[in-house]
Amino acid sequence: MTERQITGKHVFIGFASAFAIIIGVNLVLAFSAVRTFPGLEVKNSYVASQEFNDRKAAQEGLGWTIAADHADGMLTLGITDEAGEPVEVARLEATVGRATHVQDDQTPEFRFDGSAYVAPVALGDGNWNIRMKAWDEAGTLFQQRVVLHKD
Repeated sequence: MTERQITGKHVFIGFASAFAIIIGVNLVLAFSAVRTFPGLEVKNSYVASQEFNDRKAAQEGLGWTIAADHADGMLTLGITDEAGEPVEVARLEATVGRATHVQDDQTPEFRFDGSAYVAPVALGDGNWNIRMKAWDEAGTLFQQRVVLHKD
């Protein structure tokens, strides 16, 4: 039986193979991240930052609190005022989806039942986000991302 010796050629092939695997995995992950990225949040971040404090003050002035729950196929989105009373907003837009991708996004048709907004929505287990916008009668925007944990 002959002994095989490790030569420079073998070492080079080993290092080249290891780096090829590392680069290949990085490329797959990078392409996957870019493919699932939902896009820009705002067109001009500088302008958005200049208006942030005004929007925040107006939103906090409403004194609304948001609570979300999902049970038996019904999604409940509760909006209450400072006194804990239910708020019926002038307009409500909401998108329910995962934080990691947009392929499961849904736009439920909420209806106000006197105490909260409800909509039939089928959700799988895990973490879900509700990206909501609500306007009061005067046109003040209340915008929030509500995290919904579903077991």
